[in-house]
Amino acid sequence: MQIDKEKVLGHIKKFKSQYIIIALLTLTNIPMFVDLIGDWYHDDNYSHGFFIIPISIYLYYSKRKTLIFPAKHSIAGLILFIIGLLFIILGTAASEFFTTRIGFVFALTGFVYYTIGSNNFKKVWFAFFFLIFMIPIPSIVYYAATLPMQLFATKVTVFLLEFIGVPVARNGNIIALPNYMLEVVEACSGLRSLMTLLALGALYSYTKMPGKVLPILLFCATIPIAIATNIFRIFTTAIGAYAISKEIAEDFLHELSGLLVFVTALIMMLILGAIFQWIRNRFISQS
Repeated sequence: MQIDKEKVLGHIKKFKSQYIIIALLTLTNIPMFVDLIGDWYHDDNYSHGFFIIPISIYLYYSKRKTLIFPAKHSIAGLILFIIGLLFIILGTAASEFFTTRIGFVFALTGFVYYTIGSNNFKKVWFAFFFLIFMIPIPSIVYYAATLPMQLFATKVTVFLLEFIGVPVARNGNIIALPNYMLEVVEACSGLRSLMTLLALGALYSYTKMPGKVLPILLFCATIPIAIATNIFRIFTTAIGAYAISKEIAEDFLHELSGLLVFVTALIMMLILGAIFQWIRNRFISQS
């Protein structure tokens, strides 16, 4: 495949000022990116962040031939760009990482929105929306959501164990078995798998699901799927500790079940997506 150098150079020359502004916006936020990459590296909840930017670039690049120029600038994009810059300034001044990071996404999105116009942006909006999944949620929100999810997962697991006849008792987020005390810690709350699965659910819904309603429904279904598979992980660990040994539960089953959470959740997502498409096709064929 040969690249038309004259066409590429012409494109760069035409949008030279826009590329310069995007480069300056990125360079002035290098400290923010360093901290963000550090979060991806040190926090397993957000290790998927390394893949978000390359995927977003690919999504935008794949739509490049559908864009039509010249295009009228969008005032809405300019407003979003200004809001993003204000967020960056306020977040930097207050050392509030989430505000700074979301401000960068807003500013980048707004600038591209303004530059390529509303009609073109409708074709590439998801590439910029997807960038949100690389940003860790604020700590105050994370810890506020963690404890309720821990307790919910613990209660449901205890219910399932009692249902199949396993002698069990619960004390807060601790599951007491005859030979083992299983603590549902923060890492087992479900947020770890939830954040990654939300990103995967959004990508799958956008790229594979037809229409406008079905992608939203499938994306929303990612939340109960993530919670259900996490409860299944705790349940299997408890069964392993009770029926086999606590060593099996702490080592082999704990590590294996972490992988199974994602595999099971992805399979459930694919099955649900297939069911949605079958219902849609059946409805269309009957109408």
